[in-house]
Amino acid sequence: MPRFLRRPLPAALAIGLIAQALFCWRLTTPHQLVFDEIHYVPAARTLLTLGHPANIEHPLLGKILIALGIRLFGDGPLGWRILSTVAASAVVTGSFAILWLVFHRLRTATIGALLVMLNFTVFVQARIAMLDGFLAAFVVLAIAAMLWSARGKGAAVWWRWVLGAILLGLAVACKWAAVPYLAFAAAAFVAVRRRHPAAWPGLPTLTALALLGVASGVGYLLTFAPAFFYADEPLTLATLIPFQATMYAQQVQVLPHHVYQSAWYGWPLMLRPIWYFYEVADGAQRGILLLGNPAVMWGGLVAVAACLWAGWRGNGKAGAIGLLWLGSYLIWAIIPKSLGFYYYYYLPSIWLPLAIAAAFDRERANGGYWDEAFVLAAAVLFIHFYPILSAAPLAGPQAFHRWMWFGSWV
Repeated sequence: MPRFLRRPLPAALAIGLIAQALFCWRLTTPHQLVFDEIHYVPAARTLLTLGHPANIEHPLLGKILIALGIRLFGDGPLGWRILSTVAASAVVTGSFAILWLVFHRLRTATIGALLVMLNFTVFVQARIAMLDGFLAAFVVLAIAAMLWSARGKGAAVWWRWVLGAILLGLAVACKWAAVPYLAFAAAAFVAVRRRHPAAWPGLPTLTALALLGVASGVGYLLTFAPAFFYADEPLTLATLIPFQATMYAQQVQVLPHHVYQSAWYGWPLMLRPIWYFYEVADGAQRGILLLGNPAVMWGGLVAVAACLWAGWRGNGKAGAIGLLWLGSYLIWAIIPKSLGFYYYYYLPSIWLPLAIAAAFDRERANGGYWDEAFVLAAAVLFIHFYPILSAAPLAGPQAFHRWMWFGSWV
């Protein structure tokens, strides 16, 4: 390995650039709107005109970022999706940073980041103009910033913590599914501070919690600024807070049955993935299936159990990674949504590679290359499934059967 890649920052940037290249390859295929792009791209176009409210069940930031891509690269597939690739690359590099800050081992951080990149959910969400990719990027970067703050000194502790809080507010400004992470951040701060009083030196507990609430709230509310300039039905200071209740009513409305709906308790087993696209486009049969890498998704569950067991036995670092997945997943048992879909599992699926890396970190003392073998297995599966993840040309309408391990995947 080149010497410069033995340092964390160059290694993280190298993996991030590889991920960005992977996510961008043939990004514009298909040259038409895919799945929920039919909602968010038109909403982004409306934002560019500042015409009127659109897609009001979600906050503005994710649609602002899609609009920014359109403004920079044109109203076509590249413009719709380019910033989603950047968000996914941020997820990869942010995952590296989290593992480095927790375990301070380059190998562990690299293994985890590579598995994030090879997880199908990250790849597919990197190549579609949806809100979940932006939400995930801000959450991952927020966690990295808060861990970075714990290792700081002087003013760095404060501004890094505020940065993390603002990033969480921006995550909520993409989609309200990020709200629980504010509670997770507060609980984690209190728990770590009790066990390690030297963490976040010079930042009092009550001050940290107040900054978390204020900075995230201000960051969230500022993202509504464009809505104050709508030609029709603009927001005002008087209507900004009541509008949040309108958004909530939209979120909890009862929706009709959908062919791809699924219950939260089936997501970890990948019982019902989602075909984002399957039709003839650009001169060939093509498909995009939102599915997880079986090695990562199922192996990750074993790793989570190992991390939770290690935490029970006193390994707080591994235990925290396990709890991150557990909380991120179980919160969907109480979130008031009338329908569930597999893509809601996107953010929890990002923590599974981190749990795998943490579990292998515990076993490094025993030697061997099981972690590298696991990455190789994930890479082989990625190559095998690539045609139905990337909208590559397929042999014909029935070609999908080659990749269907279970009847519920159809």
